[in-house]
Amino acid sequence: MNLEIKVKEIIGVCPVYKVGVRIILEEGYKINLSKSSTTICMHSLSSIMPYYVALSKGILPKDLGLAKEGGKAYIQCLDPCKYTGGGTVIFEVQTRKA
Repeated sequence: MNLEIKVKEIIGVCPVYKVGVRIILEEGYKINLSKSSTTICMHSLSSIMPYYVALSKGILPKDLGLAKEGGKAYIQCLDPCKYTGGGTVIFEVQTRKA
């Protein structure tokens, strides 16, 4: 399955992402740059990488501790904006059929 990773919220100021932009992962591991609406921050990938395979295989976000309920996972980037002056980004991740 494909994954759609959407920026749900930004706490602070992120120099890369804006709320609403999305990243598309196809076949569980290929970033489709032409279907994605943003450039990609390497720091954010470290937050997404532990989960993208399981989510693309249909493991429920709740079972991974990434949601209380439903089919959307929530992942936070690692920037502790309070201390860096940057922005902590909250991603909403859901599966999309090819």
